[in-house]
Amino acid sequence: MLEPVTERRWVVRECNPDVQERLRRARDISPLLARILINRGVTDGPTAERFLSSALADLRPPFLLKGMEEAVTRLCVAREREETVCVHGDYDVDGVTATALLVSFFRAVGIRCFYHIPLRLEEGYGLSCDGLRKVASEGARLVVTVDCGVSAVAEAELCAELGLDLIITDHHTPGAELPRACAVINPHQSGCSYPFKGLAGVGVAFNLMVALRSRLRELGVFAAGDVPNLREYLDLVALGTVADVVPLADDNRIFVKYGLRELTAAARPGIRALKDVAGVSGEVGYGAVGFRLAPRLNAAGRLEDAALGVELLLERDSARAAAMAQELDASNAERQAIERQILADAVACVGGDLGMAGRKSIVLASDDWHPGVIGIVASRLVDLYHRPTVLIAIQQGCGRGSGRSIPGFHLYDALAACSAHLEKFGGHRYAAGLSIDEETLAAFVDRFDEVAAGTLSVDDLTPLLAVDAELAPEQITPELLDMVSLLEPFGAGNPEPLFVLRRAAVVDRRVLKGEHLKLRLEVGGLHFDAIGFGLAEKGAGVGVVDVAFTLRWNEWNGRRSLQLNLKDLKPAGQEVR
Repeated sequence: MLEPVTERRWVVRECNPDVQERLRRARDISPLLARILINRGVTDGPTAERFLSSALADLRPPFLLKGMEEAVTRLCVAREREETVCVHGDYDVDGVTATALLVSFFRAVGIRCFYHIPLRLEEGYGLSCDGLRKVASEGARLVVTVDCGVSAVAEAELCAELGLDLIITDHHTPGAELPRACAVINPHQSGCSYPFKGLAGVGVAFNLMVALRSRLRELGVFAAGDVPNLREYLDLVALGTVADVVPLADDNRIFVKYGLRELTAAARPGIRALKDVAGVSGEVGYGAVGFRLAPRLNAAGRLEDAALGVELLLERDSARAAAMAQELDASNAERQAIERQILADAVACVGGDLGMAGRKSIVLASDDWHPGVIGIVASRLVDLYHRPTVLIAIQQGCGRGSGRSIPGFHLYDALAACSAHLEKFGGHRYAAGLSIDEETLAAFVDRFDEVAAGTLSVDDLTPLLAVDAELAPEQITPELLDMVSLLEPFGAGNPEPLFVLRRAAVVDRRVLKGEHLKLRLEVGGLHFDAIGFGLAEKGAGVGVVDVAFTLRWNEWNGRRSLQLNLKDLKPAGQEVR
């Protein structure tokens, strides 16, 4: 049987001292800050300036995206001819926010439009023939996809038959053949000069919005001065970008930095209502979006109809928005209950299968599982076992699967290597979806693990703690925390800096709520408070420790003090590579 992973590899990131010194001089910053920036791929002065300032003016020109010129031209024609445009989204938060963004902007600039979000259990992911026929019957002349469409080759042909022009905006990995369309906008497509490839679907849609506003301004549409304020749309961009867990670098970092401010201000009634039911107040951070706001916005699409999330974001009446948010909150509670049951089933399957210990992947299937929740559970299993994981919900012989991966294993490429056993698949490095016939399931399980065995080493199957630097005790100061704050917001691709402190004596140890570890540490004559959430068992009986930690302010009873937030601890002297 396969046991949950409890140990982690600590690896101190290597840093070229010559590059570190050049960056330190170029920006007149400390060697430690230069090292942390280098660990995030920032190696020269101009890039460091862009990273640390993260101004809206630093966003890339949207017309660098291949297909943007054709898309903007076609949308201007639609506006001039008063054609009806359908924004075709997806049912996750990225798709919902991108849909709300384009619908609200199109309406603001005089483009007639409506939207279509597929029902997860009826239409599945992306464009479907039934969905397109419905869109055509409702009078659309042009379909603009968001967060989907790059693999919809057959569906694009149907669009042509139905008299629908098609603009695709997507960020998923393209296949060998692109759909036939007026324009395909995807930074991953061959020949695209947009330098940053990590945009979420809502980030691609935002670029389309920026480019269209620019063209309409050139055409004199805003002569009266009623130019849409792009900043007001960044709350939606931040929601979708954080929820899709794309790298918080380059343009994404700018989107989230300014979008969090818009979420804090909550000008939209729907955002205010969502924050209320989620218990989010004060300054909105990355964690509040990822763990409180996004799951509620996502809940309806996972269980039934994501259109409720779009309606909430478009709603202008506070009372109606409050009612919608309550409904989403109830759906989220239902989703959590279903998720807990599926997770318990999956853990029992892993623990009860003696052959699982020899595998480097986890693939499980059941006809009792809800297809809208298995992606979340797959993420939980990755956290527990650190194996690439695919969960499949079987219904009447057909399976819908969701996969999640680990560093060192490109999930989309792995599924491509298994394509002979799949009906359909799509996604990217860390997350993907698939359709499969139950008859080919066993062959897929074996082939997927064969790919994993040929790719992953033993070290790859142990979670990595990437340490930015080892610190001497005298370096742990309020000034260090002030320096760290320059790197915010933290998230995927821009993790909170992680440090190691060696040979700290435990002078006081307490367990809080049965699972959290509260320590008082002493090293070099200096004392530090530390807390490790969920680390109570790791700290038992250890007198002198090495700790891996992030640094935070702890505010209690009006007092403010430094606190080490422990991510792991080991008996002193164990190797840190």
